[in-house]
Amino acid sequence: MESSQSSFRRDCLAGKVAFITGGGSGICKEIAKQFLLHGADVVIASRNIQRLRDTAEVLSAATGGRCFPVAMDVRNETQVAAAVDLGLKKFGKIDILVNGAAGNFPCAAEKLSYKGFKTVMEIDAHGAFIVSKTVFDKCFKPDMHHLLTQRERSQAGPNTEKPKMDACQYGKVILNISMTLHYAGALLQTHAGAAKAAVDAMTKHLAVEWGPYNIRVNCIAPGPIQGTLGLQKLNPFANTAVTDSSAREEQGSGGQRRQAPQEGQISPRTAQPVEADLLVRFIPLQRYGTSQDVAHAAIFLCLPEASYVTGSTLVVDGGQWMASGNYPLLEPRQNAAWRRAPYKMAESRL
Repeated sequence: MESSQSSFRRDCLAGKVAFITGGGSGICKEIAKQFLLHGADVVIASRNIQRLRDTAEVLSAATGGRCFPVAMDVRNETQVAAAVDLGLKKFGKIDILVNGAAGNFPCAAEKLSYKGFKTVMEIDAHGAFIVSKTVFDKCFKPDMHHLLTQRERSQAGPNTEKPKMDACQYGKVILNISMTLHYAGALLQTHAGAAKAAVDAMTKHLAVEWGPYNIRVNCIAPGPIQGTLGLQKLNPFANTAVTDSSAREEQGSGGQRRQAPQEGQISPRTAQPVEADLLVRFIPLQRYGTSQDVAHAAIFLCLPEASYVTGSTLVVDGGQWMASGNYPLLEPRQNAAWRRAPYKMAESRL
């Protein structure tokens, strides 16, 4: 497991309990790890109980925290309710919900079956709602009602010196893991894009409806994250041979030309096959993201410092989605040629 470097206080999530769907692998596994490293107790949930147990054992040993695995299918209301009950029995409460369970596969719309579309929609969108509603009913609403009642009683009592409840400390948090591919209508992603667009909309609606309970609901939209199955599946260059001679040459230091790695070789910059590494050229920050980048964004959204942030989507993609329509101009030599183009922009008369 990678070593972790964080600017957050190591105890910034102490006393919190997080329930993370999809926590057995990928980005959500790293979110679970970082939450544990920063003091939280964590429940990880997915369908594969053996993988969950292995992950929980590894994370607990690596962090010294308490990680509890529970099996469930986010599409099954009965299983979700049972899993939430187990989490509550283990830790007594839930403060943070991360909806990270997702399904995806590249497929052209004309080849996409109704069942395939329905399955992804059910896992991503229906599942996020089922888990959110279950946690809200069983935990968030009762907890916040109890705390608000206590606060009202303390304010109405004769002792005016009683401290008021700190809304930042006692509020609840829901984080939905979304994506950016539907922003610009990415190819082969009709099903997943539609599902994540629904998740984005649901985030806003729940933020409005549940805000009075002091529940904040936000999204995180990761971009190309190194080492994830998503990048392997969705990188548009992953299965593209490098045949353009201009793509085989790179600018060396001092202006000399050097030969780029050939097809099938491994790029020293990203440890990815060189074909897949082409995507880095078209990310404005010129690197792939890491799971830690996403996990640290998740920590921020759970802290009191983000207590006035709700209904928002935090995009963690290095600017990639905004540049996706400018891929040719972001190629180094074409970008330089564009900047030297022999034309003059009209000056403003204002």
